[in-house]
Amino acid sequence: MLIKKIGIDLGTTNSLVYVPKRGIVINEPSVVAVSVVDKKILAVGAEAKEMLGRTPDTIVAVRPMKDGVIADYKTTAAMLRYFVNKALGGVRLFRPEVMVAVPAGITSTERRAVIDATIAAGAKAAYIIKEPIVAAIGANIPIGSPSGHMIIDIGGGTSEMAVISLGGIVASTSVRIGGNRFDTAIAEYVRRKYNLAIGERTAERVKIDIGSAMYLEDRLSTDIRGRDMVTGLPKTVTVTSDDVTDAIVLELEGIIQAVKDVLHQTPPELSADVIDKGIIMSGGSSLLRNVDQLITQATGVPAYVADEPLFCVAKGTGIALENLESYKRSILAIK
Repeated sequence: MLIKKIGIDLGTTNSLVYVPKRGIVINEPSVVAVSVVDKKILAVGAEAKEMLGRTPDTIVAVRPMKDGVIADYKTTAAMLRYFVNKALGGVRLFRPEVMVAVPAGITSTERRAVIDATIAAGAKAAYIIKEPIVAAIGANIPIGSPSGHMIIDIGGGTSEMAVISLGGIVASTSVRIGGNRFDTAIAEYVRRKYNLAIGERTAERVKIDIGSAMYLEDRLSTDIRGRDMVTGLPKTVTVTSDDVTDAIVLELEGIIQAVKDVLHQTPPELSADVIDKGIIMSGGSSLLRNVDQLITQATGVPAYVADEPLFCVAKGTGIALENLESYKRSILAIK
């Protein structure tokens, strides 16, 4: 086993790297800090995220992935190189084989960009596989069986819904709504209701600490600091979980509509399987309180959050890499 294999969940918000037999070795934000003066990469991952919203004019902290696809090719390739080197250590005799998970709704041009960036980052071979399939593999769903399984993967940039049978996607849709849109909606709502400007990191903290997809009987609250829009001075206000629910209601409606669209496209035999087995939810944003109950209520189909939903896609890429022959039909492109 001289040739190393790595699976990468190249996410809009977080990137995870899975090495077979070692498990998930990297879980870092998809953020890169670049010097404006000489275009040099200054920091990647957690270190770069610390700089978001806090950089001087000479440094810019960027997210090279947008809505699950590459928005900045050069920076993405540099970020991938950093993750590959960190996962495998310094001295290597052989270049690794890398499998990258991509959104199901990706275009051929976007797919090509992922393959090229992976090869540029030092991979010997690049495999591309659709996110709903690897999310299902990582959530221990037997995707090869002749029965229907539905998975919803809510990430940072996109939400993917798919019904899978016999190792392939029967019906699917991908909407560009995810955790980042939730954060933006929260920041916008706080600005409108409290006249307070907050950054994306504060909005994300509010979502994680007190956010809920449905109104809670016992409301949660937290204090947030930002800039008063009227006076321009620093100010502290208290926001509640109801504020967050109000803020993200439109985004959640978009996700529910997409789930209903997939259920409408699903053949009747597979619909019966989905009602029987329920919907499995993965992705970091499915950790939002009560999002599974909201989907159950809206569709009438029981929804369950997978174990370790954040890691499903990364684990799935690793399992698919270790069993390339078994999952050959599910893999999109090889180089």
